Amino acid sequence: MDQNIKQTPEKNDDKRFKIRVPIAIKLAIAITILIVSGMSTLGFIILENQKMVLSQQINNIGSALSRQVSISAAEMVLSDDNLGLQTLVNNLVDNNQIKGAVIISDQKKILANNGLTPSISYIQHQLGNKNTAHIFEWAAVKNAQDKLICFDSPIKFKQLVAGHVIITFSKQQMVHSLKNSRFVIIFATLLMSLIAILLAFVMSRHLSKPIHNLVDASKAIGSGDFEYRLNERRNDEIGELACAFNQMAHGLLQKTQVEDVFSRYVSSNVAEKVLQNLNDVELGGKHVDASVLFADIVGFTSISEKLPPEEIANLLNEYFSHISSIAQLYNGHIDKFMGDCAMVVFGVPDSSDNHSLNAINCAIMIRETVYRLNKIRQKQNKIPIHFRIGVNSGLMIAGNLGSSDRMEYTVIGDPVNIASRLAGIAESDQILILEELYQQNNISTQILANKHKIIRVRGKELPVSTWLVNNMVPEQEKIMQKQLDNILNISDETDS
Repeated sequence: MDQNIKQTPEKNDDKRFKIRVPIAIKLAIAITILIVSGMSTLGFIILENQKMVLSQQINNIGSALSRQVSISAAEMVLSDDNLGLQTLVNNLVDNNQIKGAVIISDQKKILANNGLTPSISYIQHQLGNKNTAHIFEWAAVKNAQDKLICFDSPIKFKQLVAGHVIITFSKQQMVHSLKNSRFVIIFATLLMSLIAILLAFVMSRHLSKPIHNLVDASKAIGSGDFEYRLNERRNDEIGELACAFNQMAHGLLQKTQVEDVFSRYVSSNVAEKVLQNLNDVELGGKHVDASVLFADIVGFTSISEKLPPEEIANLLNEYFSHISSIAQLYNGHIDKFMGDCAMVVFGVPDSSDNHSLNAINCAIMIRETVYRLNKIRQKQNKIPIHFRIGVNSGLMIAGNLGSSDRMEYTVIGDPVNIASRLAGIAESDQILILEELYQQNNISTQILANKHKIIRVRGKELPVSTWLVNNMVPEQEKIMQKQLDNILNISDETDS
């Protein structure tokens, strides 16, 4: 364990100092290496082939010329016509490519000589006892850089070898031609490499630009901008990738919109639970310890008869919006709206140890919100709205209830029924709870309440005692007032 922990920073350091090479540079280097390698290989092949062709040409010319001279010199050698031999040699050396010529007897004595020729000892060493045509190279002492090649052809007369003709050719022209070819190839390679680098850079920029755009688009999608689109109009793989990306972004946008709309029909935490476990959505429920709140508008029937439908809808939306915001503030969520009644649940689907107190505090804040809104409505000569609220806590069943093709996440049980009953018997602006709830979890020390009356509830054999909630303790009440100021200020700015 300790060794692994010590090695981890080293790996991170390696990643931290890893050099980032842009794809444009990588592509330019790859193309340049490919061009240089190709041109170098091609140049080497061309030079070797040219060297072979030139050497073959010199060999053919030298061999043919030396053979022709040996035929012409045969009679002169037999007749000891040294002057004729010398004239023949002098005429040969007048050629620029021929550097020298020598005719020797069968006794290895020089009969005629002109220009650069090997020494008689070197000739004897090269010829030995050979009586056939022979080619050998040598370098003159005075001009060691000039590479020379000698062509030997025996002087024959009726199968009798009377001597040898040795003609010296210079390979300088061939070497010069090879140097020029090498220069041209190197220059062409450098030029092609430079052009390749420029083209590779331009092409890589052209290819990497949509990749950078894709990276920017991915970052935009990652930050939640699902309306970001790639404007790539290409008929290649990158165009297909951009099209697929746009389709993915459109799908994510639709998914987000569906989730947003879905969270408006159910609470955000319930929607999150459902979306996280889409394969496990099935009918069923489990017992949970939770709290429930019912907030009912007093005299809604008579109010709806006095106001047009549009105003009734606006009125409900306004008050229910505030109730939803307050519920979220106390870790609760709207279970459902039933006409003029709102049902708020605490402690499900996420459990909470303070769900009972949160439910009561939420009820107090709803009543205070309604009180402030009524002041505004009275100034506007509008009908004031009053709520009656019932809160209860206990074991209830929470889960997906309904049918396989139509279900909802809700809670049921005796505590739910009692909370609804308490809201029904409460008077205007009253908050009723059971004595059991008032005595649990030190709630009696955190709220201000009065014992109310004993009532009978359906499903209960014995009557139950109720308490009338007046307010929070002063410390919490101050915090609530500040929170309420923020909620109503935000609401006023939104309405304006």
